[in-house]
Amino acid sequence: MISVVIPVANEQTTIEPLCRALEQAAPSPYEILFVDDGSTDGTWEEITKLHQAGRARGIRFRRNFGKTAALQAGFAATRGDVVFTLDGDLQDDPQEIPRFLEMLEQGCDLVSGWKKHRQDPFTKVIASRVFNVVVRWVSGVKLHDINCGFKAYRGELARALPLQGDWHRFTPLLAHAMGYRVGELVVTHHPRRHGRSHYGVSRLFKGFLDLITVMLVTRYEQRPSHGFGLAALVAVAAGVVLLVLPWWPYLILGVACLVSAVVLLAAGLVAEILVYRAPATPSCRIREQLD
Repeated sequence: MISVVIPVANEQTTIEPLCRALEQAAPSPYEILFVDDGSTDGTWEEITKLHQAGRARGIRFRRNFGKTAALQAGFAATRGDVVFTLDGDLQDDPQEIPRFLEMLEQGCDLVSGWKKHRQDPFTKVIASRVFNVVVRWVSGVKLHDINCGFKAYRGELARALPLQGDWHRFTPLLAHAMGYRVGELVVTHHPRRHGRSHYGVSRLFKGFLDLITVMLVTRYEQRPSHGFGLAALVAVAAGVVLLVLPWWPYLILGVACLVSAVVLLAAGLVAEILVYRAPATPSCRIREQLD
């Protein structure tokens, strides 16, 4: 069974045509799950009209909680062996679904779409490309379009992802850290014909902050002192360089860097203690077990 999770916010005009397109493209059996993230227009009324028990379902939030919360609620409610996510603005093409399924059959656990020819404003395209370059460099996960909302997951993975904050764009990094196989597929991207984009510069800034958190949680989950220690070494190096420069403001900055290094080391030790005391939860990382 295939589950399609679609977070929507003020997408009243796109709900019905998207549902019809999915009905034509998705192989049976399937279910469509709309998650209304605090819409203030007639989005929920449209979802109610399309409702079919076990086929077209809906979840309605009391207010806007963000895309990560919408995906988290949608994943928890899915029943499918394969879970798709796509945006509700009609820019993603449901006709790509069979190609995603082929890659899953070839061994991938998560297939992420790549909007290689993106139909968005130039500023949004540039911001996305810069963000993706940084993510590839920092994480080592070689995806071209981490932001793409069109993805396919094995059901067990989708329901096990530890989502919080604005981590929805980092699900491939989380899956990779959990030992799952991640792939990428070039997909068709249509121009936006309805509504407006919710993406802005502030979200790019938040994305970089979330990237730092995700990398700390995934790469240094069991050894957080190493992550804080690396940052402390950078602060010490910067402090030493500033202290030898012949100008008193540099002296102040250098002392501040050295103090920051001490704070980072202390934070790393506290995090290490918390990890040591926390109960282990390895079940989601086990691929196979013989008893």
